[in-house]
Amino acid sequence: MELKDFIENFAAQFDETDAAEIQPDTNFKQLSEWSSLIALSIIAMVDEEYDVRVKGDDIRSAETIKDLYDIVRNRM
Repeated sequence: MELKDFIENFAAQFDETDAAEIQPDTNFKQLSEWSSLIALSIIAMVDEEYDVRVKGDDIRSAETIKDLYDIVRNRM
């Protein structure tokens, strides 16, 4: 799993946010489109694409997209 691919999959969960705003150091919870529904989409995407289960606590503990990527990568 590459960080670049993870970011692309992460960005695909957003409809209105420009993909250029989504970088490894982006605090995703600060994005204007961020919501609990997007969080559920991210959890489903990680399960489907990487066969890794993340929970709401994992999302809450991650500050940046790279943090979340690291959580997923460590569970693979």
